[in-house]
Amino acid sequence: MPEGPEIRKAADQVEKAIKDQPVLDISFAFESLQGYEDQLRGAKVERVDTKGKAMLIRFDHGWTIYSHNQLYGKWMIRNAYNYPNTNRQLRLAIHNEKKSALLYSASDIDVLLDEEVPNHLFISKIGPDILSENIQADDLIHRFSSKPFHKRKWTSLLLDQSFVAGIGNYLRSEIMYVAQIPPTARPVDCRPDQLAQAAKATIDLMWQSYLHNGITTDLKVAEKLKLAGKTRKQYRHWVFNREGEPCHQCSTSIVKFQAGSRRCYYCPTCQGEK
Repeated sequence: MPEGPEIRKAADQVEKAIKDQPVLDISFAFESLQGYEDQLRGAKVERVDTKGKAMLIRFDHGWTIYSHNQLYGKWMIRNAYNYPNTNRQLRLAIHNEKKSALLYSASDIDVLLDEEVPNHLFISKIGPDILSENIQADDLIHRFSSKPFHKRKWTSLLLDQSFVAGIGNYLRSEIMYVAQIPPTARPVDCRPDQLAQAAKATIDLMWQSYLHNGITTDLKVAEKLKLAGKTRKQYRHWVFNREGEPCHQCSTSIVKFQAGSRRCYYCPTCQGEK
């Protein structure tokens, strides 16, 4: 499933294609939404927001299209009415004079008045979005230490969208590695400096992944490894998807384990029990 940085990248592409342009035509695959097509034709897109893994296309007349890619959804930007050759099912098409924004394979789409968005079933339950809100490290430290979260394992907590929006499987492993958090730890088990490291890592890695095409290793380390002939899989992450490979910092073999039925990775040396 795409994580917050990938959804923000997709939102940038959608916004670039359709912002400030009158919608010439729009079509929904789902019959329950087709009644909104006349309402949205002729309107202009003011901006495209994200909230975690959800995208919000905001129109100038007070309406918003909510979409969630889930596992298989994918946005494609094409010249107007130039549909790609694909076996995917088209769910939403937005056309202006020059471009078409096409959403394939997604099944979670709604049309809402702007004032209804905060009460949407998904939006109302998720936590702060680092890429679209002014979230500071102190805000996250307070959240880490709060009663609903402080006794839950980091491995499950970081995937909980009500905790911090947009964190997925690769960011979970990477945040824990950079913050030197042991794989069995909870926020309540961590020292204040570890909580501060976790807050900084969460913010920094979300932004770095967004700005640098999913790379979460230190950019200098990634460039050095790339110049040495390493593949993208070998230099993209500190630990994620690198089982048996040497840690970039200490050369210990990276370990893979299951957490919440999903794969997680850590370095036994860098993330050893403190």
